[in-house]
This record gives sequence, structure tokens and C-alpha cells, in this order.
Amino acid sequence: MSRITARDFDFNLLPVLFAVAETGSVTAAAARLYLTQSAVSAALGRLKAAIGAPLVTRHGRGVVLTERGAQLVAEARPHLDAIVQAALQPARFDPKTSDGTIRIGLADIADEWLVPPLLRVLADEAPRMRLICSPVQFRTVGEALSTRTIDLAVTVADELPASVARRPLVHTRFVCLFDPRFVRLGTRPTEGAYLAQDHVIVSYNGDLRGIVEEIYGRERRVRCSVASFSSVGAIVDGGRIVATVPAIFAPQILALRPHLRIAPIPFAHEPGSIDLLWPKSLDGCPASGFLRDAIIRIAGAQETWARKQRRAA
Repeated sequence: MSRITARDFDFNLLPVLFAVAETGSVTAAAARLYLTQSAVSAALGRLKAAIGAPLVTRHGRGVVLTERGAQLVAEARPHLDAIVQAALQPARFDPKTSDGTIRIGLADIADEWLVPPLLRVLADEAPRMRLICSPVQFRTVGEALSTRTIDLAVTVADELPASVARRPLVHTRFVCLFDPRFVRLGTRPTEGAYLAQDHVIVSYNGDLRGIVEEIYGRERRVRCSVASFSSVGAIVDGGRIVATVPAIFAPQILALRPHLRIAPIPFAHEPGSIDLLWPKSLDGCPASGFLRDAIIRIAGAQETWARKQRRAA
């Protein structure tokens, strides 16, 4: 065959030839392939034209392969079988040797409690796997997952596209964060004392309303709005200002600033959920599945630790 003919060769014709060779009959081959006899005959004709030689010849009431046809079946059949087997065989994945790169979208509160233990897991179980972490928030995460800008996310999320799967990871309540050298709230602040303070909030809208105003209907004296929880420890430290942060994030702040204090917010509220999100198209991806399982294990350990801390308190 010429190079152009090889490029344009219709490999779908080969299974027709194989069926004819096995059954010795155009009629039987058509029945096996759920084709008409004329379609099988036409396929054999096209294959003959492509090869440039007859591939079958009549023999009694059936057909047999010519020498060229027998040669083609003998040489092509193993290759086609190997291709089919490779397509049907589950993807092999060994975390010890995988050098894939996974893109993770993270809420800012997830950086410190998730990434360090996740990297330790990878060091032990998948030492060549790499992560690219980027910030996301609940208004952008759905599109980022749908467009495969990221492969999975750990964040707070509201409504999501149908193409995105969700698994709750961690349930966390909110706590007050303050500097006791300048703010007198105590270990169990009253609602009046809490609302009387100046507050710093995190707002993804870039306004002066946070979750306490929007979800819980309390109006605080908001002096400052920032776009990330990562800066609230520094803002609270040394000032007469209070922050309201997820309880899961508080230990990271206190580890750096142990002189700060936390206290429960003084009104009933439902715990929020930090979710693991991923495109449903990656349900069967072993690398993505491995990383999701690792994140779920880490989150479970975090919740167990948080429950022990609450009982101890």
C-alpha cells in the first residue's frame, strides 16, 4: 500500500474479514456482525481494493481465504486482538511509580490543615506524584471543575453543575478569635458583648457583610473586610478587633500566635460543611481516586481530633 492508502485504510474492514474466515460464509458472517449480506460483500470489496488482491474465493456454497487473505488474517489478527484487549483492560495504576500531576483547588482555610499531611501521605505512598494547588471559592469552583481547570477541590460550595460530584469532608462550627490583652470576651461571651466589638470579616463579595450577617441575621460593627482567612490572625493580633473563623482553621492561627484566644460564638448555628468536589468524568481515574481517598482519610483524622478537643474542653 502507498503511504496515503495506509493513512486512509479503514481498519473496521478487518473484523469483517475475520468473521468470514471463521465462519466460511458471507451469510454467517453477516449474522454474527448484525450486518446485511450486501454490507459484508461490500466490505470485502473495499478491502480487496485497498489491498490490491482478492482475499476470499468461492468454495462450494461458502468461501475460503486466498493465500493473500490467509496471510493478512494471520498477521493482522493478533495486533487487532491486542488493541481490543488494551482498550478493555482496566487502567494500571501504581502510586509508587505514578508521576502524574493533580491540580487541586483549595479554600484558603484548607491550605494549612490539608496540604501538609497530604504531602506526607504522598511522600510515603506516591513519592513521584505532584500537586498544583490554587485558590478557589464557592462562586468559582463549579466552573473551574466543569472546565477541568482543576481536577478536584476542597472548599465550601453552594449549588454545583450536575457534572460535579460532592462529598462532605469536614463539618465545622464558627468561633470568635481575639487578643485577650485588648478585648474582654472571656471563654463564654454573651451575644451583647460579641456584637459590641469591632469585627474583621472575610467577604468574597468584597463588601462589609459576612456569614453572620447573611446566614445568621446578626449585624456586627464591621471595621474591615478582607478576602481571605489567612490574614485575620495578624489583624486580630495586638488590636481591639474580633474575627469569626471556622473552628477547623483556629488551631493553625493559635499555633503561630498562642497568646490569642478563641471562644464559641454566642448563638446557635448549624455547622458548615467543607466538601470534596471533583468532575464526575474522573470517577474512574485511578490517580484522582487515590488522591481523593487520601484526602478523605486526612479529613477523618481531623474530625476525630476536633471531637477529642471538644470533649476535653
